[in-house]
Amino acid sequence: MNRRAFLKKAGTGAALAMAGGFPLEALAAPSVQRLTILHTNDVHSRLEPFPMDGGKYEGQGGVAARAALIKQIRAEQEHVLLFDAGDIFQGTPYFNLYKGEPEIKALSLMGYDAVTMGNHDFDAGVEGFAKQLPHANFPVLTANYDFNHTALEGKTLPYTTIKKGGLKIGVFGLGVELRGLVSDNCFGNTKYNDPLPVAKQISERLKKDEKCDMVICLSHLGYEYENNKVSDKIIAAETEYIDLVIGGHTHTFLDAPTVVKNKRGTDVLVNQVGWAGLRLGRIDYEFGSTKTTKKPKSQSVIVGKQTRGG
Repeated sequence: MNRRAFLKKAGTGAALAMAGGFPLEALAAPSVQRLTILHTNDVHSRLEPFPMDGGKYEGQGGVAARAALIKQIRAEQEHVLLFDAGDIFQGTPYFNLYKGEPEIKALSLMGYDAVTMGNHDFDAGVEGFAKQLPHANFPVLTANYDFNHTALEGKTLPYTTIKKGGLKIGVFGLGVELRGLVSDNCFGNTKYNDPLPVAKQISERLKKDEKCDMVICLSHLGYEYENNKVSDKIIAAETEYIDLVIGGHTHTFLDAPTVVKNKRGTDVLVNQVGWAGLRLGRIDYEFGSTKTTKKPKSQSVIVGKQTRGG
């Protein structure tokens, strides 16, 4: 393009902008969309901080400190999602006495967007978990448990989609094999399906049919095992469309997410933040204008002391 033609085009563009033909923002650099993902796992009914008794975790944890931290982050960031990867129940007298009601109410008050189920969430039976769902203002996601002919039939979802800004996020849940971990009478007629083929099917549906910009798996399978038992890392490596696996079950403290290459050679993050609500996982994503480039930064925040690592 010669100088005269360039000046003519530039003048026309400026005139259109001044006349309202297109917004001035169109002349600016491509916008970046930010998304903050917060997560917990294996909280095990720890509603209060650990006691000040000289123990390793004294003063840490507790729903009040976590709620304050979440509120602070939401005030600082426009688009925030909050998830839990299971084992909400069992571990303190609160569960023994109230069978999960205060735990579910606490998650609702903190504004969780979705959770999945862990094996200990069956400790009051399928009926016991179902009894607490009226206190939940969030979906329970589990794609590989078949609850037909149980008290949970029709009360959970395999996946959900959430819109944040211009982004569409697909989220689904996977649960661990219950037999051997949970009494037969507690899971009843619940049928366990192999999580890997389910993960492949659901994540492809979320990406191709639901047109999600990002796919998240809430997993209570465990971080990794010495044998070939399916785990978070295997789910990440053997699928094509998952971007992030938020894990639980093995109580693994990760200072930073593990990066796993999937079947297409793309990076998948796998993260887990221990147990008992001691840490709040945080991953901040930046999406380019095409929504295909995701630049994550992560940290693990100690709940109570609010110091950072990772």
